[in-house]
Amino acid sequence: MATIAYDKTTRVYPGSPRPAVDELDLDIADGEFLVLVGPSGCGKSTSLRMLAGLEEVDSGAIRIGESDVTRLSPKDRDIAMVFQSYALYPHMTVAENMGFALKLRKTPKQQIRDKVTEAAKMLDLEKYLDRKPKALSGGQRQRVAMGRAIVREPSVFLMDEPLSNLDAKLRVETRANIAALQKRLGTTTIYVTHDQVEAMTMGHRVAVLKDGLLQQCASPRELYENPANAFVAGFIGSPAMNLKTVPLSGDGAVLDGTTIPLPREAVAGAGDLEEITFGVRPEALSLTSSDDDGGLAMTVELVEELGADALVHGSIDVNGSQERFVVRADGRTPPELGQKVTVALRDRSEIHLFHPETGARLSA
Repeated sequence: MATIAYDKTTRVYPGSPRPAVDELDLDIADGEFLVLVGPSGCGKSTSLRMLAGLEEVDSGAIRIGESDVTRLSPKDRDIAMVFQSYALYPHMTVAENMGFALKLRKTPKQQIRDKVTEAAKMLDLEKYLDRKPKALSGGQRQRVAMGRAIVREPSVFLMDEPLSNLDAKLRVETRANIAALQKRLGTTTIYVTHDQVEAMTMGHRVAVLKDGLLQQCASPRELYENPANAFVAGFIGSPAMNLKTVPLSGDGAVLDGTTIPLPREAVAGAGDLEEITFGVRPEALSLTSSDDDGGLAMTVELVEELGADALVHGSIDVNGSQERFVVRADGRTPPELGQKVTVALRDRSEIHLFHPETGARLSA
């Protein structure tokens, strides 16, 4: 096991106008499960590949434990990587695939068998050890790829979207297995995904990237409750936070002709701004069929029934234009399309405010 440190690490691809990863500063504790998340092209896979030694570091440094590994070859970094593609040898059995790296190290055969058997028990692969990869399901193949990494007993596990090829049900099951396995092994792990639900359910901490820049690194709960900027607020949470640029009066935010009171320090923090980006999560809103004092009129345009919950999409007037809002409602009594409803805020502490241009958070 080991700590990991990115020290102003930068990668610029030839011909690119901007860095793929721009001065990344990030410390990962010994035994931590850190998830790198963000949209396509944000630099998360490049960050992982630089740590693995598969991408050059143009400036800055990377350390594993006390060692500077910036210029070391991949084989000298004591890491094991699990890719999106399983990359199994089709002509080898499961046991041979899992033990192949140890065989290359000239590890004694009995020791290889012992390590493979132990990993197979962890991953529930014992009855498949004599099968070839073509006889396995996608989830079983991914477990074999993980077993191949486990038997090497590396200091660091690196996982690059390992569940992308699995169907939704199997993805949920496998991510739970990976999280439990990491906790059992205690190996420092960096996991890359574009799926924020996956990130929130697996990581001890989650690092959110955009355009090669680290936006925020915190626990899943901290990201959800105190996003550092509008991008993190909109990216973390499912469904996404409602984010709208609205007029600001001396007393609060103006929506649908109604002034929603804001904390005095929040209004003061906005300075001379005439508009702010107002954010509220769908689960912080509720629906009523009659006009409530301070409620917002909404016409229902779409209802997504999810069983226990329903996601209600509709339009609310914001400064003369109709803006789409999403409300999480009781799935047993969802409104009908075209119905006029009133949207009320459950708790004003659930409001998030951001600078309309920079996106920086304005309230604590």
